[in-house]
Amino acid sequence: MDPMPELTFGQRLRLYRERSGKTRAVLGGLVGRSAEWVKAVESDRILPPRVHMLDRIARALKLDVAVLVGELGNRAEIVNGPAHPALPAVRDAINRFSSHPDTPPQSLSQLRNRLDAAWRARHQASDHRTVLGALLPDLIGHAQDAARTLEGAERRAAQALLAEVFGLSQMFLAYQPAAELIWRVTDRAMVAAEESGDPEALARAGWFLCQVHRDTGDWDSAMAISLDLSRGLEGRLADGGHNLQALYGALCFEAAYTAARSGEEGRAWHYWDQADRVARRLPVDYYQPQTSFSRVVMGAHAVTLAVELQKSGEAVRQAGRTDPAAIPSRPRRARHLIEAARGHHSTGDVEATIGNLHQAYDSAPETIRFNGYARQITMDLLSGPASVRRSAHDLAVKVGLAS
Repeated sequence: MDPMPELTFGQRLRLYRERSGKTRAVLGGLVGRSAEWVKAVESDRILPPRVHMLDRIARALKLDVAVLVGELGNRAEIVNGPAHPALPAVRDAINRFSSHPDTPPQSLSQLRNRLDAAWRARHQASDHRTVLGALLPDLIGHAQDAARTLEGAERRAAQALLAEVFGLSQMFLAYQPAAELIWRVTDRAMVAAEESGDPEALARAGWFLCQVHRDTGDWDSAMAISLDLSRGLEGRLADGGHNLQALYGALCFEAAYTAARSGEEGRAWHYWDQADRVARRLPVDYYQPQTSFSRVVMGAHAVTLAVELQKSGEAVRQAGRTDPAAIPSRPRRARHLIEAARGHHSTGDVEATIGNLHQAYDSAPETIRFNGYARQITMDLLSGPASVRRSAHDLAVKVGLAS
């Protein structure tokens, strides 16, 4: 029996940390994270860490991991999301040296067209993860073959394309039990981008790498990456096109997101303002395909910052100013609706919470099925007020949390 079933994971971690006599800084140092990250976990501002980090924390506190996680041990898969059926095939493609050793590489124009089609499918398909799972294995193989076998300028262009393929792969892998693959593709994407010599490729790869560092709690590295790369682009903006400007803006927002995740409110809104100024210089209908950076996404970004800063009233206010239907990408629209649901959930508005989650499901079912926040809120609502239990159960069935 769990002796402390009423405690959240963050409360439980704080209790055991204090019992061990360790400060947040000491525990953070033992597990390779900052004191601010430990504080965010203890205050339940971020989801409980995944299994490998839970094990490191338990060892640092000299606890059995089952004691540390308690009830969470039975809900880890529910909260963290399942493995997609296509994950083994994507993993195999990433891990193989060559997929087509006896055939010449595809032309760069063929690969570019296939990659563009994959990005369109990622934004337009409601089952975008399933679509990507079918496209990626062969695309990864051909892109790796081209980057390995072409020469000169074509090789550099192939390296840029390969880095972008790895970025798309990261979007497929996100929220799945595949942490080692996510690190592999982000590291390899950065290497390929650097080999290409293409500043846009480097900015894209850095944008993806920043997210991995941020989502694993390494906020210092995430901030350094976003700021270093954005500063490196500043001298090129005057002569660069809309895509380069949008990538610069996306990196500015990543700095804002990282600051918000670490609780630095002033710094978060400073970088949001910087990103918003970039967005306002872009055409009204421009939408950067890899990062979703655009004018229309800045409202959604404001909701995200407010939620991460635990300013739930501001998150709800910003959500009321943002039209989800204006976001052309179905998974990005669904993610925005999930963030809005987080804001409403924090204010106790269960009707608005479940309404936003149902809208997120209608937009992109495979976003909500794998999103840890959405899954956790849905589970909470199953035992919430009677007015939303039936609706919450219907959603839980759809996303695989109930039968």
